[in-house]
Amino acid sequence: MPELVAEVARGLGARLPVLCDVAADLHAHPEIRFTEHHAAQRLTDELDRAGFAVTRGFAGLDTAFVGRWSTPGAAPDAPTVAIFCEYDALEEIGHACGHNLIAAFGLGAAMLLRDALLAAPGTDAHVVVIGSPGEEGAAGKVPMIEGGVLDGIDVAIMAHPADLDAVGGTSLSRIALDVEFEGRAAHAANDPADGVNALDAATLSLNAIGLLRQQLPDAVRVHAIVTDGGQAPNIIPEHTALRCFVRDVDQDRLLANIVPRVRRCFEAGALATGCTVTIEERTPPYHSMRPDPVLADVAAAAFAAVGRVPQPQEVMAGSTDMGNVSRIVPAIHPMVCLEPGVHPHTREFAAAAAGPNAEKTIADGAVILAATALAVFRDPSLRDAAVAGFGIERRPVDDPDTPV
Repeated sequence: MPELVAEVARGLGARLPVLCDVAADLHAHPEIRFTEHHAAQRLTDELDRAGFAVTRGFAGLDTAFVGRWSTPGAAPDAPTVAIFCEYDALEEIGHACGHNLIAAFGLGAAMLLRDALLAAPGTDAHVVVIGSPGEEGAAGKVPMIEGGVLDGIDVAIMAHPADLDAVGGTSLSRIALDVEFEGRAAHAANDPADGVNALDAATLSLNAIGLLRQQLPDAVRVHAIVTDGGQAPNIIPEHTALRCFVRDVDQDRLLANIVPRVRRCFEAGALATGCTVTIEERTPPYHSMRPDPVLADVAAAAFAAVGRVPQPQEVMAGSTDMGNVSRIVPAIHPMVCLEPGVHPHTREFAAAAAGPNAEKTIADGAVILAATALAVFRDPSLRDAAVAGFGIERRPVDDPDTPV
């Protein structure tokens, strides 16, 4: 692995200024789920310039993209590695999850791979860069999966900035519930007894969830926000709405036991107040991550070769739609430390994503991913071991239009 890291790192000096500029550009123009037009344009332009054949838009998602490149004369059954890029931001606090860096990791890995493979001919390889929008709250990878983006892919990799270095951990499965209560409006001072208070229903539901937490397993998380709390203080609220995330490391338990109990809390709020309630799952479930052990071992060696020591992490306390990918093909989602003790989804992490540690994090993240992929290309038995352990058969895709 040190030799592979050195090989891909030879092109880093020429590529890193662009990668840092891309990360800074995305950080300065944060865009939330499915509105990432600036980010998608910048990333696809860079892939175009790097010699990738780019398809803009995929599975009905305007801000999704797929870039492809193969070594000259690569056999159709040569290893095919997908590198995922994410680039959406969070409401209000921008790139507090560091997706601007994820985009730079993926773009950089693709560029470094192309440079290394062209500099040392003789390795058959297919590189696919997948731009997946809407990771924050909308599971943008799911419609892409349903649209066939993983057809012909052997393994999938990406990396995420975090407050520690880690390889191989799973994630929390997640269900999103959109809840609406309907009551009856009335004058809050003149005739409140004529009203049916939808805000009371929401309040009772949240209190019920608070009491339920005492009886929930330690790995379970339930958190909700009120998206509509009423229309005016002097009107008994006739409509309220909430969005609730329910998570558990045990996906089967989440679906069979935890979510039904949370649903009953909302139903109880409606029953107690005389409101009606509608509970919907408007976004796809996030599956828990199944990190592939073969790829995780390769990535861990790449971490070590760049001077990082991954920490043991059984469960990352968040959810990712990369978990859905890991249920289809062998995949990994390692964490690259940006700033110790600074946690994602905070304003401090958003600042760090454009701070003094960003350049080093981008460089290491891109090199780690590129070296991991290069190991698979140079030793196809790694691909075969990952696929065999996963229990799937490879489906080669011969695309004569892929540029070389």
